Amino acid sequence: MKMVNITIDGMNMQVPEGTTILEAARQANIRIPTLCFLKDINEIGACRMCVVEVKGARALQAACVYPVAEGLEIKTNSDKVRRARKVTLELILSNHDRECLTCVRSNNCELQKLSKELNIRDIRYKGEQTEHDIDNLSPSIVRDNNKCILCRRCVSVCQNVQTVSVLETVSRGFDTKIGTAFDIPLANTPCVNCGQCINVCPVGAIYEKSDIEKVWSAINDPDKYVVVQTAPAVRVSIGEAFGMPLGSRPTGKMVSALKKLGFDKVFDTDTAADLTIMEEGTELLQRMQNGGKLPLITSCSPGWIKFCEHNYPDFLDNLSSCKSPDEMFGAVLKTYYAKKMNIEPEKIVVVSIMPCTAKKFEAGRPELSAAGYPDVDYVLTTRELAQMIDEAGIDFVNLEDETFDDPIGDASGAGVIFGATGGVMEAALRTVADILSGESLPEDKIEYTEVRGVQGIKEAQIEVAGKVIRACVVHGLGNARKVLDRIRAGEAEYDFIEIMACPGGCVNGGGQIIQPSEVRSWIDLRVERTKAIYAEDRSLPIRKSHDNPFIKKLYGEYYGEPGSEKAHHDLHTTYQQRANYPLDN
Repeated sequence: MKMVNITIDGMNMQVPEGTTILEAARQANIRIPTLCFLKDINEIGACRMCVVEVKGARALQAACVYPVAEGLEIKTNSDKVRRARKVTLELILSNHDRECLTCVRSNNCELQKLSKELNIRDIRYKGEQTEHDIDNLSPSIVRDNNKCILCRRCVSVCQNVQTVSVLETVSRGFDTKIGTAFDIPLANTPCVNCGQCINVCPVGAIYEKSDIEKVWSAINDPDKYVVVQTAPAVRVSIGEAFGMPLGSRPTGKMVSALKKLGFDKVFDTDTAADLTIMEEGTELLQRMQNGGKLPLITSCSPGWIKFCEHNYPDFLDNLSSCKSPDEMFGAVLKTYYAKKMNIEPEKIVVVSIMPCTAKKFEAGRPELSAAGYPDVDYVLTTRELAQMIDEAGIDFVNLEDETFDDPIGDASGAGVIFGATGGVMEAALRTVADILSGESLPEDKIEYTEVRGVQGIKEAQIEVAGKVIRACVVHGLGNARKVLDRIRAGEAEYDFIEIMACPGGCVNGGGQIIQPSEVRSWIDLRVERTKAIYAEDRSLPIRKSHDNPFIKKLYGEYYGEPGSEKAHHDLHTTYQQRANYPLDN
């Protein structure tokens, strides 16, 4: 790699040719402010907050897109640079809804932070302000263009990463805005509710539709029995909201906080992940042994399911008929658990704490109602849980650890790893391997590292008891599109495919704690959170779904065996083809 000599703020240094000024400055521990920039997602130099002086250039240059060259001399903090940045920021603020005290992103807003850093005390430009209607018809996502700063991060992640492409830059000049085709509500587009647009938004222009008040009302209703369940990825993100380092896993503190909030029971969705493996693993074996439709594709990710319904309806028969784990758990709670505890199912309120905004849409699917009532009543994101903990005045960091409630109790390590890309595949393989081999494989044989990691598409041929399973693990919908197009074209064949809508899987779900671009751009959140997921797996005494005592008891007392008629009624579902174009009704 060719190195070039450059000077930044009087400091001589060598960097690889082609490095941007922003990256070079970071290597020199010089911080250049950014707003629209997000590494590998949005590198367009649109906001002009990162401008610097380059000797010989006629104008200030955007550091995020300007490549270095031999002999380049750069000033990042001259008077001219500072004045230009302040003017740019004031112009952005002049057409911004500055109700910061009531904004969902207050104290976690990149625009707010920049305003403080650049010492903005007044807005000199008092021009016309645009007013936009708030789009809140989606069950998952709210769009408020009054807060939008036109950074285009949401457009980039929706189009280039997820390839859903329902968001676009509309109009020109002062009338420019982020919108949908024909300016119709997001709910009437092929949006899959993945929430990646929320994760990358630097301000409060896009956020999840909150169910916090509905949950508080349920908790305070003496006639309701309110049960909460938490997804595996929540535990490796929730600590970030309270200043804990990336990669923390305060599972016990999370359980303690939920009990203090007033939930009647606190359960672990990982237990239902174990149940999912029993049903899905059985389904895979039956399809492989009886000539069923292959590849079998996982159905845990509601964003992926809706993407498939819109874009690949010819693959609907390939989808596992299993409900997602939290919906499966909701069904168990309102059938088996309700009978066991002698509680009328209509009095049970199931609240799911999820890393996922698409779960809010999923909870409203009418087919997910095993007991005649919605399997899951309300879905809260990790962020909403953090908000409830703050509202209740709970000192999260100093909480004592508590455990999930009986009679359901703890899950296996296989259930925990559902939160990471490749986790569903690995959990299934742990069970399938034992079934096919007729023995319990030792712990040094159950970690399928070939399906781990953040590579977008992972392929592996895994030999299990003399049989080769052609596996594929995919995360991010752009990658899912590539794989399905290859299968359509006859260029690839698999037996089992895991697809997660969000890049990195649930650890990077659209409902996770939001980290600013200066963190997201240089630290891979997926890697840090996934490390915690696998650490928890290794710490648990049971690491295979079929070894979970509660799962054995559930089948023994209620379902009989995986794939039984009763199991199919409660734990499985159907899908539907959806139009892949904007709908106006």
